[in-house]
Amino acid sequence: MKFSKPLTPCCSPLLAGKLTPEEAVQLAALFRVLNEPARLQMLSLIAAQSNQEVCACELVESLGLSQPTISHHLKVMYEAGLLEKERRGTWIYYRIVQARLAALKDVFS
Repeated sequence: MKFSKPLTPCCSPLLAGKLTPEEAVQLAALFRVLNEPARLQMLSLIAAQSNQEVCACELVESLGLSQPTISHHLKVMYEAGLLEKERRGTWIYYRIVQARLAALKDVFS
């Protein structure tokens, strides 16, 4: 079959993507961690504090979740690099890793 006119693309090609495939994999893992509403609430509560940190015990009453559930969510976010922690006596205080949060934000800007 012969065409009388050469085929032309309908649109101009897309510009190169901002993310490399490796970066996309890493960021997708962070977004999967944040796919849990309780984790988003926790990050919001931590970010809203004047010193941007909370004791794990403070989240139990604020969110109405059990202590083991809170601890599980904090552990998942810590292991994903979204939070850092500091033990003070018997309590553990959590802070947001701002660089990781900025990386998520930069995806859309």
